[in-house]
Amino acid sequence: MVNDAQVQSPPNEDGRGDERTKEKCDVNRIVQKLEYKGLLWTCGLREICLTALWLPLGALVFCYVTASIFQADDIHETHCRVYNVVPSISAITGISPQRYIWRICIAFHLGPRLLIGSIYYNYHKVRTAHIVEEKARALATKLGEACYWLNFIELSALTGVTYISNRENYFIHEKIFIVFMVAALCHMLCRARVGCIASDVVEPVRTNKLVWTLFYVAIAATVGLIIFFLRHRLLCRPLAFTWFSVCEYILATANMAFHAIVVRDLPLHELQVVCPTHSKAN
Repeated sequence: MVNDAQVQSPPNEDGRGDERTKEKCDVNRIVQKLEYKGLLWTCGLREICLTALWLPLGALVFCYVTASIFQADDIHETHCRVYNVVPSISAITGISPQRYIWRICIAFHLGPRLLIGSIYYNYHKVRTAHIVEEKARALATKLGEACYWLNFIELSALTGVTYISNRENYFIHEKIFIVFMVAALCHMLCRARVGCIASDVVEPVRTNKLVWTLFYVAIAATVGLIIFFLRHRLLCRPLAFTWFSVCEYILATANMAFHAIVVRDLPLHELQVVCPTHSKAN
């Protein structure tokens, strides 16, 4: 008499047959789902924002470290030829080969920034639609549009100061840098202002207080930057250009942080690439 334990079907090779069948079914379901929805690619807005932040920040750190080690004499040279400790951003990104790294990173930085600006504009547009009071809604709409165009001007000016270095054409570089500063500060102010309009009706933008803080920091850095620049150009004071450079780095850091905190306002948003969907019969 044969025991029941002896009458058993042999297990699959290495016990993997059922697992492989299940994996194939899961893959087929995923493929069918993607084909039905037409979803080709997706990426979180958080990843896009952080990538856009790390490109210029990483390039700036690289340029500062390498230029300070290998080309200290070139980056510390000033208009008045006085003692200087901290080089300016234009100095460390205007020499070779650092300028090529800086320009490449800014080139890859511009696309995500334009995309983020458009997404944030639509975010404010949807938020503004819930404001009941007509005057407040009209003001929020105008400020949202101002943010969009100021972001575009800021990026255009950033492109200009990147590809027209102070060594190549100081006059043009200086004027474009002024446009960049003004556009960046106005952009901060408009976003801080639009984020608190009708806060009793719609939910305030969660980063609004942080935007105001960054705006005040940027204003203080800009005032210091102007004062020390004049002390350097007109009076040729020692270390005046050093403090000018410190203010410039603070302004740049505040600007990067201002654009990076979008991830806190839109933490779950995604960018998706889809193709036209087809019926299952096809």
